[in-house]
Amino acid sequence: QAQVVESGGGSVQPGGSLRVSCAAAGFTLDDYAIAWFRQTPGKEREGVSCITIYDETTNYGDSVRGRFTISGDNDRRTVHLQMNGLKPEDTAVYYCAVKPYARCSWDVREFLVWGQGTQVTVSS
Repeated sequence: QAQVVESGGGSVQPGGSLRVSCAAAGFTLDDYAIAWFRQTPGKEREGVSCITIYDETTNYGDSVRGRFTISGDNDRRTVHLQMNGLKPEDTAVYYCAVKPYARCSWDVREFLVWGQGTQVTVSS
């Protein structure tokens, strides 16, 4: 069964940096779109960033553009999200998700494989 596992995250002060990673188990990510979503209690999941590995096309949500960078490893199984200039409003559980067909989307219904989530907390 296809799985993805997130790692990284944690706590940082405003203005700091963190990196979260998403590793695919048992398959490569070439033919898929991989996205990071985030969610806070009582709110819907928000699209943060998305990448298609085969052509390295990237997309960012308006709230993170210019601060976050998504990238794929050479192993074609791991995607990283580098988060710089973190703000308290970036605090959330961050989820990695995989969508069939290599075209990015913000529609959560199109993503069929989800990680368990990793907490990112930005606080002074």
